[in-house]
Amino acid sequence: MRDAAIARATLCILLCLTATSAKAASGELLRPSPALLAAAPEPLAITSTPNEVRITGLGGDSSKWTVLILMTFLTLIPSLLVCMTPFARLLIVFHFLRQALGLQTTPSNQTLIGLSVIMTFFLMQPIGETIYRESVVPMQAHQISGFEAVSRAGVPMRQFMSHFVRDRDVALFLEMAKEDRPQNIRDVSFRVLLPAYILSELKAGFQIGAVLFLPFLVVDMVVASITTSVGMMQLPPVVISTPLKLLLFLMVDGWHLLIGALMRSFN
Repeated sequence: MRDAAIARATLCILLCLTATSAKAASGELLRPSPALLAAAPEPLAITSTPNEVRITGLGGDSSKWTVLILMTFLTLIPSLLVCMTPFARLLIVFHFLRQALGLQTTPSNQTLIGLSVIMTFFLMQPIGETIYRESVVPMQAHQISGFEAVSRAGVPMRQFMSHFVRDRDVALFLEMAKEDRPQNIRDVSFRVLLPAYILSELKAGFQIGAVLFLPFLVVDMVVASITTSVGMMQLPPVVISTPLKLLLFLMVDGWHLLIGALMRSFN
């Protein structure tokens, strides 16, 4: 009985497949109904003209150049944050401070990066407002094109970076780029200004870090000389110097002094 039931089920499946194949061959299954055609989504298509790019098939037209510019800008945000803002200098100084205090993982890297991001936002907020007012708002109102918006946004950033870049670094990259010497810093191209700015920021961060090391280095030397003179050979000097450096840093309100000095260095 069981074998007979299995045979009948197999025969039914074969008959259904045969009927389906016959309908497909005749074209009945290849012609969708008008209702199905109306409900089907429009195929994805990308068309371009000299003035715009359209992406259809996703429920309508996209925002032309705006989508392309915004997506490109989102991918460049990390690089822009590091290379065109005070983020690099701040993070270098905070890492030097941690090493000078003799602390390996406190504050953590996430804490130092978050603090650097917040300080960077505080310093760049006026420039961001200028870019939004002169570039983003006219582009949203369709008064200027995307390329002109990017060009306008570069003016405040150029003014900011030009204030902190060193002439020596600019001359170095002008020589490498084989460009003519400009009349003033406003005529320097972004190709030269960007690497010169990040190089200047690296030197500034290392200079501040070296100055931070000096008072804590004195504490280390004094503690090492005292422990050696009294014969405490088995006790590492860092065990005693680290709490002393922390007490010194807290007594002078070190975070307040350091953050205040860093913020004033960008004014």
